[in-house]
Amino acid sequence: MREALVAAAFELFLERGFEQTTIDDIVSLAGVGRRSFFRYFPAKEDVVFPDHERSLAEMTEFLESGTGDEDPVRRASDAARLVLRMYAEQPSFSVQRYRLTRKVPGLRAYELSVVWRYEHTLAHYLRGRFGDSPDGPLRADVIAAAVVAAHNHALRTWLRSGGESDWVAEVDRAMSYVTGALGDRPGGAAPDGSGAAGPAALPGTGAGSAIRAGGSGAGADDDVVVLVASRSAPLWRMVQGIESALGESHRVRQD
Repeated sequence: MREALVAAAFELFLERGFEQTTIDDIVSLAGVGRRSFFRYFPAKEDVVFPDHERSLAEMTEFLESGTGDEDPVRRASDAARLVLRMYAEQPSFSVQRYRLTRKVPGLRAYELSVVWRYEHTLAHYLRGRFGDSPDGPLRADVIAAAVVAAHNHALRTWLRSGGESDWVAEVDRAMSYVTGALGDRPGGAAPDGSGAAGPAALPGTGAGSAIRAGGSGAGADDDVVVLVASRSAPLWRMVQGIESALGESHRVRQD
């Protein structure tokens, strides 16, 4: 019944639009009652993301099952691979959802809340691994954000191809960048040995750092910069740090 509700919902979303489709429309097409709908989904938005609760549970179980001997950054990166695999299991559905989400602001906001839950789960695991370090909580939050940013880069690349590109290669490349930049590698060198993955300090004492997590060439427009800064740092210093991480060819607009 759960799958029937999802199938009915997406048929209507694609035909009428998300905002124009009601829960009554969905249950009518699925041939069930409203009570059956709410047994599976708290709200209409949850029909668009029916598999994330399972994915979050699998990620949590994977992180908790570690032996403690492995590099925690690599473990977190491997956990993110599970999420992309979940998308890849249903490529047509994932591509449809991506296209729908891009059109509906409310769904984009909902998706951000889902992404935050993944990041929170990773950060919680990493704080446990870095708990004895004075900067453990900061390091955990930065790495969790970087892992999520790299995962999302790989996911968007795959989705924009219509689910036709090699998702394994995409996520391997993205996660190798994160483990090379932030994992247990001598000197924090990037996987290609260039050293480009190291943090670029923002101008000014205590301002923070900006870490570039993306590629060059055809995918350069999807480069991601993770900014870490104190609340007291002025905006112009943050912008300087981002521009430094991106290079002079990228100028940040202060809108």
